[in-house]
Amino acid sequence: MPTPTTVHRETDHQDLAAEGRATMTDPLEALHTPIVPLDPDPDFAARLRERLRRALLQPMGDTMTTVQEAPAQLRTLTPYICVDNGQHALRWYAEAFGAELRGEPIIMDDGRVGHAELTIGDSVMMLADEWPEEGLLGPTARGGPSQSLYLTVPDVDVVFSRAVELGAAPARPVADYPYGRNGVVTDPFGHRWMITTPPSPARPRLREGDVGYASLWVPDVDRAAKFYGTVLGWHASPASGSSRHVQGLPEQHIGMFGGQEHRTTFLAFAVHDIHDAIQRIRAAGGNAEEPTDEPYGLSAMCTDDQGMSFSIYQPPERTSPVEEKLAQTAGVSHGEISYLTIGVPDIARARTFFGTVLGWDFTPGHTPGGWNVRLGDTEVRPMTGMHGGTERPVVVPMYAVDDIETAVTRVREAGGSATAPAQQPYGLTSECTDDQGSRFYLGQH
Repeated sequence: MPTPTTVHRETDHQDLAAEGRATMTDPLEALHTPIVPLDPDPDFAARLRERLRRALLQPMGDTMTTVQEAPAQLRTLTPYICVDNGQHALRWYAEAFGAELRGEPIIMDDGRVGHAELTIGDSVMMLADEWPEEGLLGPTARGGPSQSLYLTVPDVDVVFSRAVELGAAPARPVADYPYGRNGVVTDPFGHRWMITTPPSPARPRLREGDVGYASLWVPDVDRAAKFYGTVLGWHASPASGSSRHVQGLPEQHIGMFGGQEHRTTFLAFAVHDIHDAIQRIRAAGGNAEEPTDEPYGLSAMCTDDQGMSFSIYQPPERTSPVEEKLAQTAGVSHGEISYLTIGVPDIARARTFFGTVLGWDFTPGHTPGGWNVRLGDTEVRPMTGMHGGTERPVVVPMYAVDDIETAVTRVREAGGSATAPAQQPYGLTSECTDDQGSRFYLGQH
């Protein structure tokens, strides 16, 4: 784009300097020498006036457009593209990619876009019309693109299809790659766009002995859905009969099951080989039904040697070493289970049974008679503790919350009870009971 430049008439200055050296004996006489006006070259004068006019129309300072608050920012490297129809390009990028103007574009007298800035996502792209007189041409005039613009979007299929509908030429169809799902288009102005949706973070597979599913057993499942929806923000959808499934949790599968007078949490444990696990359960004094083929893998309903109901299931594939590591470090989000407390009548029998069946190891807990459950040198997922002395087996969950004070208030307003939050080594906790008498904890970690 043309910008004002300082013009020097070097030959005229040289002539004046030579004349001065010939006639002046005292350099200070230059202060008294009258100014002799020069008649500029007509073409030079016309070009100078045009450049000065453009400079006056252009804002002062480094900002090339009017100031406007925008979430996008200029980065260390910003693309500045040249197009053959700037005003059409501004409209097209808005429709195809959701671009928004960042300030007002500079439109020249002949209708060309002298400069414009577009925000796309968190980035800025600059744009201008072709200026052949400055050697600035778009890809079409140069015979094709010399670079690619890499655009990250939430849904590549939608953006790719919209761009093609608006006139972009598909250069490579959308497909899955190790680095994400992407496709390539050439826009109507000749620029090549690689549109991509990055792969979702790898969801860690469960190890043998991890809890893959938890279900709250309650008398009235509809009341439970309303209560935990109020307290934890759960969205429960009907599954089958008196079952509900909690939707939208990032890492965990949690459900609710009504018609149960024994208020507990039913657990499903992942195993590598369900047939071997069934044999171990039966050999250890428990009961195990024959496995059935479910959408999430082979599954079997079981009971331990003290009457605690649980299930085991074999996921479709074994856990890879990388997924093992992810499972060890996975965190929990608001509304998910951060800790499970398993109460049993006889802790020694329980340690023997689950150590044999699931490969659990045990280390002394912080409270007398309590044990931490581990898989080798890492915690079971989610973290789990076990203690004895209960009349019958019971599992009490702790739910992670972002704001425990707010959560405690919601428990009480929804008809439950909650103790005042107390500081523990692992965060703030509150012991609670829902409106049907089921015990649980809240934890702000």
